[in-house]
Amino acid sequence: MIVLASVALGALVGGFRAIRREGNAKDIAQYAAVYAMAFGVLAIFAAVLIERAYSP
Repeated sequence: MIVLASVALGALVGGFRAIRREGNAKDIAQYAAVYAMAFGVLAIFAAVLIERAYSP
């Protein structure tokens, strides 16, 4: 669940960053995709670390 939320958050952050830099639609889509992937990878690592920390 944390991964899906992070991917959505990353897409929003990337999209807003591209809008703030006055990018066109392709720029916004690219930023959203890249940020979504980056946040997703970080969330996977976080989920693995959390799982290892709390499993007996």
